[in-house]
Amino acid sequence: RAMDSLASYASSDSDNETSHVSKRRRVDPAPDVDISRARVPHVLDPHQDEVFFNPKHHELYGALTGPTHPHQKSVLSARSGVSSDVRANVWNGRVDEYHVNNAIFDSQYHTFMAHGYAADPQGQQMVGDVAKAAALHGKTVFESQKKDRAKKRKRAPKGDASNPSSYLGPWAPFEEEEAENERLQLVNAERAAELQAAADAEAQVKASAAEAERELEEARAAGTAEGPATHVSAADDEDDDSKAPDETEESTKFHGRELRDYQGRTYMFAPSHLKKPAIDHTCYLPKKRICTWSGHNKGVNRIQLFPNTGHLLLSAGLDGKVKLWDVYNKRKVLRTYLGHAKGVRDVSFNNDGSQFLSASYDRFVKLWDTETGQCISRFSNRKVPFCVKFNPDADKQHMFLAGCSDKKIIQWDARTGEITQEYDRHLGPVNTISFVDENRRFVTTSDDKSIRVWEWNIPVDIKYIREPHMHAMPSVALHPNDKWMAVQSLDNQIMVFATSDRFRLNKKKLFKGHSVAGFACQLDFSADGKYLVSGDGDGKMVIWDWKTCKLLKKLQCHEGVCIDVKWHPIEPSRVVTCGWDSAIHYWD
Repeated sequence: RAMDSLASYASSDSDNETSHVSKRRRVDPAPDVDISRARVPHVLDPHQDEVFFNPKHHELYGALTGPTHPHQKSVLSARSGVSSDVRANVWNGRVDEYHVNNAIFDSQYHTFMAHGYAADPQGQQMVGDVAKAAALHGKTVFESQKKDRAKKRKRAPKGDASNPSSYLGPWAPFEEEEAENERLQLVNAERAAELQAAADAEAQVKASAAEAERELEEARAAGTAEGPATHVSAADDEDDDSKAPDETEESTKFHGRELRDYQGRTYMFAPSHLKKPAIDHTCYLPKKRICTWSGHNKGVNRIQLFPNTGHLLLSAGLDGKVKLWDVYNKRKVLRTYLGHAKGVRDVSFNNDGSQFLSASYDRFVKLWDTETGQCISRFSNRKVPFCVKFNPDADKQHMFLAGCSDKKIIQWDARTGEITQEYDRHLGPVNTISFVDENRRFVTTSDDKSIRVWEWNIPVDIKYIREPHMHAMPSVALHPNDKWMAVQSLDNQIMVFATSDRFRLNKKKLFKGHSVAGFACQLDFSADGKYLVSGDGDGKMVIWDWKTCKLLKKLQCHEGVCIDVKWHPIEPSRVVTCGWDSAIHYWD
């Protein structure tokens, strides 16, 4: 049995091994193929918005299949002008690559730019202006052509070589140039004669005007003629900008019924309740408009409240008029001062308000009596005064400064009409004058983007402030404590400088949020120094907190630019604004 079992075991293993080997080596030479799953080339519709399969490169960029539509072209074919059987390779048509020599290409390019035609690289035809190409026989600009001898310019005769003064030789001009030179010489001679005649006529007019002015001054000195004394400085002959000022006869008009009341007081007398408080009162922000003054025919360029009390308002208009308004009582115009031929640029009261100065574009600075309206004197250096300022010292009330368009600051003596000093260091027109340090010094700003500090009556600046980040500064306001001055900058921000010896910039105080670029909008402080107010190029009045530099309020005041603002010296929350819409508004 053991042998039988062993034999059976051996036989079973050999059978299994045989069957396993046969299965591994079995290969089907003709397997069954499912033709339903064979890949069929996809057709990509160019007008189809979505693709539902992953196309191959040759399918995505292959040619269009199928017949062409007989009455419709593709957008690309219609736009580029290429026939539908030509495939476009750029967005606006087709560009074929040709191998052209650089010299030939440059020749054809310059020929096309000069004559308007060029040779077609595909054949012998011409493209462009075919008619001109036929007339020039298809020649390029580089091909030599026969010169027309008749059109060659001829030179004038060379002259006699024996006479060196008349011999021209090869330097003889062309005939047409000689004729043109003769014509120009004749025209220049006629023009010179006309200019000389005009200069003689102008000199004669000036001489007669000077003679008449001299006679008038002699009559005024003798007491036989009426009117203000005129003080005109001699013009610099080398300065072409010097012109004679536009003179206008001064007059005044009182608009009230009676100049004096039953007690014999005029409008110069302030109301009894307007007394400056012994202790600084607290100011508040204005909220609404309570009054509007209108009387100027053009924009109002400057306003000035009466010193200390503020019961009168002086306005300078671009119509050449200066008006005095009543801030209290009936709030009407009291007097009009007429005497400027052009717009008034600036006005300035003296300490007690009895007199004021007006600077105009007619190149005159005039001194007026506030109460009677009489023009006391007029001053001119034949330049446009941009700003005027009395010396605040009580013993120098007859002295005033005028910043002019010729970069100078002129110091006038109102009693004698003489120029006592000239401060000539700025490089542009002078915009502002501010007295500091107990009136021993004054600060000026200019269009030259600098600040200069001067000692009174010394024509050399003691401090010059000019930084790369600074812009032109058309307005300056002094803080009530006289320790700081706010400077309006035309880059839409307000800088603060100390008024001490160093005049340093306070980098911690910078006021932003308004738009004044291009406009000389003025600044002012509240009576307690708590608020800073400024005009705006969009007609707004902008108010900041002085301590925190935070923008507190914007009020829409005028239709155009709000050029000047003044905070009332007594009333805690009242502000006066003026603009180029010819209106003056009173806010509370």
